[in-house]
Amino acid sequence: MRETIRIEEAGDPRIAAFRDIRERDLTGRQDRFIAEGTVVLRVLAEAHAHVRFAVEAVLLLSNRVDGVRDILARLPDGVPVYVADQAVMNGIVGFDMHRGVLALGRRVEKAGAEAVIAGLPQAALAVVCCGISNHDNIGAIFRNAAALGADAVLLDETCCDPLYRKALRVSVGAVLAVPYSRAGRAEDILATLAATGFGIMALSPSGMIDIRAAKPGARTALVLGTEGEGLPAEILARFDSVRVPQAPGLDSLNVGTATGIALYQIASAMGRI
Repeated sequence: MRETIRIEEAGDPRIAAFRDIRERDLTGRQDRFIAEGTVVLRVLAEAHAHVRFAVEAVLLLSNRVDGVRDILARLPDGVPVYVADQAVMNGIVGFDMHRGVLALGRRVEKAGAEAVIAGLPQAALAVVCCGISNHDNIGAIFRNAAALGADAVLLDETCCDPLYRKALRVSVGAVLAVPYSRAGRAEDILATLAATGFGIMALSPSGMIDIRAAKPGARTALVLGTEGEGLPAEILARFDSVRVPQAPGLDSLNVGTATGIALYQIASAMGRI
């Protein structure tokens, strides 16, 4: 049975990385991140086994230990598992922590867009994000990508960090399962994709092609822009643009919702689902 370490005081230096989570979310952790919840911990343990991410420590509420013992058993012996009662846990993280399952992770494998693209299979579906700064939307995009068989998510340098705690939680751990990069200009990422045989579909409410009529090739990339401004005009002018039809009254769908619909249509046409 996995041994645990009892934490009696919120100021214990051994759990310093878990302290004041919300404030640390804002300042960043330099490739370290907080995984929250049983489902995300399970995905992190799997990612650890494939050396993409490492688990450095786990912090649990006392009443959650038995429910995650199967996950803890998959972690290396050197990973400490700290246990605290509710009052101490709340004092550590800075708010009422209902879920009671936290892990400190570290990104081990950090590849740029060119490396991720080079590692894609001959038949591939990629998602490219341009300027998406909302963590809920990033999490939803990764969840859609995982559910609908995308091989990678490529974020430009203006997108928010998908390892942010809320993005990870909304993605139900998909950020840790789908290969991704976050660097460079969207135009350069798309140029690399086009040069390696990808057909580019730019998703926009003003897109010229109904997504239901789109005909993806064996290598296809779906490009997403931020809500409000959308994709830059030069991207829409250079590549095929697709739209998700909708009833009159609103100018667009939430980008996470639109991504799910568009990916479903593309993945279906490619025979991936």
